[in-house]
Amino acid sequence: MRKFTVTVNGQDYDVVVKDNGAAAAPVAAAAAPAPVAAPVAAPAPAAAPAAAPAPAAAPAPATGAGEAVEAPMPGKVIKINKNVGDAVAAGDEVLILEAMKMGNPIMAPCDGKITSLSVSEGQSVQGGDSLFTVG
Repeated sequence: MRKFTVTVNGQDYDVVVKDNGAAAAPVAAAAAPAPVAAPVAAPAPAAAPAAAPAPAAAPAPATGAGEAVEAPMPGKVIKINKNVGDAVAAGDEVLILEAMKMGNPIMAPCDGKITSLSVSEGQSVQGGDSLFTVG
């Protein structure tokens, strides 16, 4: 058995290491203490998969024209900045989707007009749900 004193974050600890019968290599004294990594927080447990969600309000029927925008993640629509018929340019903020306590702007993918708006303020959406269409 060998006894060592180890210092972690300024606190000294006495450590006893048991020999397992194998020949041990001599240990050289360290000139400086080794850096200590910061403690890593354990990852949060994953949420259990939810049962199939109840169908939301039926999205507007696709007309074949325009570019549909889907929710990139689950969240809640907290603000809608454009209405059906409003002209938008590529990159214009159409709505804000709150996910993980952060407001995520959802932008128009191209120039055009909002031809359909499938959500309302306060509505929860899942990733992949239709939000709006620009035509």
